[in-house]
Formats: sequence, C-alpha cells, structure tokens
Amino acid sequence: GILMHNRKFLAAATVIFSLLPRNQAFLPSINTRILSAALVYFNNPRLISTTQFKMSVSEAEAAKIAASSDPAINPAAPTFFDKIVSKEIPSAVIYEDDLCMAFKDISPQAPIHFLVIPKNKDGLNRLSSATEAHIPLLGHLMFTAQKVAKEQGLVPGGFRLVVNDGKDGCQSVYHLHIHVIGGRQLGWPPG
Repeated sequence: GILMHNRKFLAAATVIFSLLPRNQAFLPSINTRILSAALVYFNNPRLISTTQFKMSVSEAEAAKIAASSDPAINPAAPTFFDKIVSKEIPSAVIYEDDLCMAFKDISPQAPIHFLVIPKNKDGLNRLSSATEAHIPLLGHLMFTAQKVAKEQGLVPGGFRLVVNDGKDGCQSVYHLHIHVIGGRQLGWPPG
C-alpha cells in the first residue's frame, strides 16, 4: 500500500476530505483510511515522522496506536479536535455554544452522523476520566446531543449515541466526544 509519511500531505488530505461531498461512491473507503492516518498524526505527529504508516489502517489499529499517544496518556495534551475548536482545521459545524460544539463526522456511518465535543476537555480525554466535577459538562453534552438531533430531523424516528472509551472501545481521538448517529434503521448489537 501507499506509505503515509509526508506531514503536509496528511494535513492537506484531512482538510480536503473534510470539505468533499459525501455522495461520491469512492469516498467512504478512502476517507476512512486517510482520516485514520490523519487522526493518529494530529494526535501524535512523531508517530508518522518516525514510522512507515500504511494507508490500510483499520479503526481498531488506529485506536491501538492512538492509545499509546500523548493525548491518551496525558489528558491535557492537545488533539485533532482542539484544532477544530480553535478553527485551525475546518469542519462542518452545525452547533456551537460556550461549552461545546457539534460538527458532521468526516466518515459518516449513517445518513446523519455528527459529533458533540466539549470545547475545553478539562481532562476528559475519555469518559472513564470523568470525575464528579464533570457532571454538569457531561449533562450539557447529552442535552446538546438530543437538541441537535432534533434540529437535524432525527426525532421522532430516533438515533443512537456512542461514546468510544479506550483502545478496546476503538477510541482514536483522546478528546471526549459523543457520536450521534441516525437517519436510518440501526442494527443491534453494535460492534
């Protein structure tokens, strides 16, 4: 496969693919691979510059690599999502307030798939890092998820919320985020 080792290419690919329409048949497979590589890069730039990272990385492989990166170990380390919050990387933002933002997932798994993230993760690199002090923020994220789901037309049909936690939960970005997925009948069990 093609080896990913050029930082400028990764950054450009991430921005380009975030702006492309989702109705092109080739995008889902290419987009997921490039996104996985880009997410790992933005979470740990040294990884790409010191290894030969294959484009065929799976979600599980990306999660395993991300679990050893600085944001997974150090909850205060910056992530790809911090760059979205600071507007360094463009995204399709559909909601924003003082505490959180929601934006469309770059690799949607359903007709409607967006993420809700805290703007200031405050040590919440993963859900299992939450403390009692995070209860108001966690409640706000959940309330925002349902509010934006309604605005996106997912109610009354329904939707699914997903929070990946850690390597075994396939978390590839260590900045707490809630996936909101809907717009079609979802299957059970997930994963």
